[in-house]
This record gives sequence, C-alpha cells and structure tokens, in this order.
Amino acid sequence: MALRSTKTRSTKAACSHIGNALYCVMRVIAQNTLVSFWDTHPETKVALERWYKLVKASNWASTDEVQQAAPKAKVLNRERVRFEVAGGNYRLIAAFDFRRQVAFVKFVGTHAEYDRVDALTVSQY
Repeated sequence: MALRSTKTRSTKAACSHIGNALYCVMRVIAQNTLVSFWDTHPETKVALERWYKLVKASNWASTDEVQQAAPKAKVLNRERVRFEVAGGNYRLIAAFDFRRQVAFVKFVGTHAEYDRVDALTVSQY
C-alpha cells in the first residue's frame, strides 16, 4: 500500500494517496487551545475530542457540509460556525478555510462567555 502526500489541483490541503484512493484531511489550528480548555473544564474533554476527530477527518467544501455533519452547529457566515459543546453549556467558534482545508479555533468558552463576544469577529487564539 503506497502512501504519498500530494496537493489537489484546487487546494493546498493535506492529502495522501493510499493505493488508488485520495484522502484529504482538515488541519485544525489551535489544538493546544482545546487541550488547555479541557484541562480547566474536564467535563468538556470528551465533547472537544469528538469535535476534533470529526473536523480532522472531514473534507468539507462549505459551511453547508459542516452543518450536515454537525446538525446542531450554527452557521454564522461563509466561514464561521458555532458548535455546542457538552450539551450546550459551552460554545466553540471555528473559522474554516475550505480551499486550504484548515479549521481555526477562534473561541471556546462557557455559554455566558460566548454571549459577551461578537461571534463574527472574535479571535481569542
């Protein structure tokens, strides 16, 4: 089974050929932010790990595809999506660069903290 990295013709995504199949994965920027947050809020660890694995394994091309994969997510604009974490007690905002297959964690916090930020412009990390 041959494994080699390549660039797709329309993106600079992290893609690999395994046999004849092409597999692309989304890069998540600020994973350490998630780890730091769940160290402080251990009740979020399982949910944030699940979110990370979902995003990392995805190859989304639009926020519509994000919402199909995570129906409780709320699309904020063409690049930003808000996710409920740990039953809605916490929120995570991610900005996506679909062309490059990158997800940037922009905010993670309690629901009350989320209510105090502008979800369209916040860049906590």
